[in-house]
Amino acid sequence: MDWIERLNATINYIEERLTDTIEYEQIAKIACCSVYHYQRMFGYMSGVTLAEYIKRRRMSSAAANLIRGDKVIDVSLAYGYESPTAFNRAFKSIHGISPSKARQKGVTLTTYPPISFKISIKGVEEMNYRIENKEAFRIVGFREEISNDAEEAFETVPLFWEKTMPHIPDLISLMDSSAVGLLGISTCNEVENQQNYYYIAVVSDKLAPEGMGELTVPACTWAIFSGCGNQEDIQSLQIRIVSEWLPTSGYEWANAPDIELYLSDNPHNMQFEVWLPVVRKQ
Repeated sequence: MDWIERLNATINYIEERLTDTIEYEQIAKIACCSVYHYQRMFGYMSGVTLAEYIKRRRMSSAAANLIRGDKVIDVSLAYGYESPTAFNRAFKSIHGISPSKARQKGVTLTTYPPISFKISIKGVEEMNYRIENKEAFRIVGFREEISNDAEEAFETVPLFWEKTMPHIPDLISLMDSSAVGLLGISTCNEVENQQNYYYIAVVSDKLAPEGMGELTVPACTWAIFSGCGNQEDIQSLQIRIVSEWLPTSGYEWANAPDIELYLSDNPHNMQFEVWLPVVRKQ
């Protein structure tokens, strides 16, 4: 089963369990990646978070149940809402009306059909990349615990950068003379119950000072994409990597940290690289 087929298999899993527990770990297992990576891929490719998509699909299906004549309390429980208030809030956020009004004739409801992932022909704008095999290397830097839930992690990382910026000169002083650039590294471990970290770091063989951490990045094959611009340009490149390059590349996401390498310190016109850990498809 190739990458696109696996993604569509995850959608089938969600559809079969709209009125049951949807396990993110099982979704990731079907996609052959970590929960963090799946949430990230899903958001990049669909333009909506996984949690929001599941809510939209459940509320679309719930509306059909109500139109059919099912009681509001029964529909609420069927879709996992023990509190009628919580169900009412979720339903209204999608349809703009309360569940009780959805049963009235002539009301307007909103439906969100299931997503279907496909390979699309794009490539209007070029992407520059190279494939490199790198030995393990050691980093030292500031680190912050991040959630295994990618949606929560995305909120934590920008705040961490803001907090760390005044201390960047101290960090640069630890960099090996042969190294270049500042690193943003997300560990994204697949080990159950193991905490993930985001590092703002440099390549260094020095001892980590008090208040910093260290990490050995494992030997890996990397697809390295270069670009320039601001933070929005980095995110746009990441989206294109996942949605345009990865599906037809012959590679898939490997279990290793994700890396951003910042080669200049101009926040409005940065030179940067995005390192995607990859392994050839079997």
